[in-house]
Amino acid sequence: MVAITINISEHQLQKLQELAQKLGISTEELLSASVEDLLNHPKSDFTEAANYVMQKMLNFIGD
Repeated sequence: MVAITINISEHQLQKLQELAQKLGISTEELLSASVEDLLNHPKSDFTEAANYVMQKMLNFIGD
């Protein structure tokens, strides 16, 4: 397994942690599952799925 680093704001991290806690999983598991879901969509659906997931995450983080 490979590790990556991304830069996000403290607010975004807090929102991700809150969502992960509500789901009963770690923040790392939440992000890993999100990436896996994006990668498992057929190519024709990838852009639509990526936009959907990103919009949902931005809406959640923006609250």
